[in-house]
Amino acid sequence: MANIRDYLKEKEKRQKTEKKIDYKEKIRSHKLAIFYRIVLTVALVVAAVAFLIIQWKNKVYTQSTITSSFPVIIVQGATAKALGGNILLYSKDGASCMDAKGNAVWNRTYEMQTPLISICDEMTAIGDYNGRAIYVMDKNGERGTINTNLPIRDFCVSGSGVVAAVLDDVDITRIYVYNGNENTDVPIVYGKATMDKSGYPVSISLAPNGNLMAVSYLYVDSGNMKSSVAFYNFGEVGKNETDNYVSGFDYLDTIVPYVQFMDNDSAFAVSDDRIVFFSGAERPVNIASDFLEDEVQSIYYNENYVGLVFHNQSGESAYRLEVYNESGGKVHSQLFDIEYTDIVFNKDQIIIYNDLDCQIFGMNGVEKFAGNFEKNTSLVIPTSSAYRYVVVTSDSIDTIELK
Repeated sequence: MANIRDYLKEKEKRQKTEKKIDYKEKIRSHKLAIFYRIVLTVALVVAAVAFLIIQWKNKVYTQSTITSSFPVIIVQGATAKALGGNILLYSKDGASCMDAKGNAVWNRTYEMQTPLISICDEMTAIGDYNGRAIYVMDKNGERGTINTNLPIRDFCVSGSGVVAAVLDDVDITRIYVYNGNENTDVPIVYGKATMDKSGYPVSISLAPNGNLMAVSYLYVDSGNMKSSVAFYNFGEVGKNETDNYVSGFDYLDTIVPYVQFMDNDSAFAVSDDRIVFFSGAERPVNIASDFLEDEVQSIYYNENYVGLVFHNQSGESAYRLEVYNESGGKVHSQLFDIEYTDIVFNKDQIIIYNDLDCQIFGMNGVEKFAGNFEKNTSLVIPTSSAYRYVVVTSDSIDTIELK
């Protein structure tokens, strides 16, 4: 009898243990099933999102529709530019700014023979070649007037309102930096250039925050042509350096007629045989170069991309656009045929247009739209929507939507 009782006790103990093990296994299996369902759901969501993104990037629009139109009077001979979402019009007789509905924001009258303009973010500066005044405005109104007291050869404005001007003097060329947020004739930084030392400044650019200035010089050294790109720092790092000079790079047997900041720590320069990229918010350094086989026809840029337009030698299309990122990497090459007046980079879109024709490409090479404007168009401004644009025509400001 004792053996039977012991057997039954052992059996009951085994059954309880088996039940515990079976219960734990069921809980473990249930948790695993939930985990796998979550993983599968997340994977399906990621796949769906990726599919939608790919579909959006490859989506082709076949027509454009005007969703709103506001009549405006545009003076003959005026040039339209985008200014922080508003529209800037300037000519020999004055400049004005209006919003996307055609409402006047400000108006500035002047008389100029050869108006020069510089735009950075929401700030603009307008002056006359060989004149002595530079007017500084932003998208909301006037900021200040600079009286240079010397003939103007070139100038640029930063997003903070700082203005750098190249001025002609008797035997030297002066590079003065002004605070354009006030009426002034007194520079905050004095500089000068001579052909026998630094060379002649052929291009100038300010970082958007006004902290850095880049100048491209051309000079002759022992009978050899030489170009130099110099960087000046107006902050704490540069104030202890001679003339605020913090870095520079020389290039033999080439001309560098174009230097430009993309943002506060990225800049590029284009010569007749190469494009060079610089990086650094305090002491810029050369990070990349690409030698060019063909002559550059046009240069376009924003804070993310630089585009160089060439005549296409293969004959497949009239033009070739080579696109670089801010690190100097070539990210896209686009062939196109239309006789362009402007090229705009908007996110991952390339907008190429003239007064009647428009083509929009993705950075993946997909032609997203090709069509004609209903009226002669002088300016296309992208909006926050990837398929909606503000266009300035000869007598209206229209919003068009691609479908």
